[in-house]
Amino acid sequence: MTGRDRVQEWRRGAFTISTDRSKLDRSAIHEFLAGSYWAKGIPRDVVDRSIEGSLCFGLYEERRQVGFARVITDFATFAYLADVYVLESHRRRGLAAWLMESILAHPDLAGLRRWMLVTRDAHPLYRKVGFRELAHPERIMEMTFPGAYER
Repeated sequence: MTGRDRVQEWRRGAFTISTDRSKLDRSAIHEFLAGSYWAKGIPRDVVDRSIEGSLCFGLYEERRQVGFARVITDFATFAYLADVYVLESHRRRGLAAWLMESILAHPDLAGLRRWMLVTRDAHPLYRKVGFRELAHPERIMEMTFPGAYER
């Protein structure tokens, strides 16, 4: 069993990071993402589809979900990190860095040639784990649809 189906867990005190999708509090994830700057107004069904198509990492204090991240990947060459958050009440405890370290330590993501992400304000966190600005931005192209969920 590999990829989206293999469950991995990491523990630190009262906190657990798990890739078990059945533990995810999808309502809480939707609520956070719908209020975020990057997915404002995202419909619940879109969140559910994104979870089903990704390798997801839930961050829990006891049984309460306090953070989330997902990786969109082919498990061979490429990964895109998305929807990373830790609740405001749980920030400044090193949990986001631990979440990132756990994601990068996942055995099914080892040896990928490229990781990418987009962030407006979390550059210091991602630099700590090895992300850098684009070495060749002239090679990267994108299509964006601002306000896609506000229609």
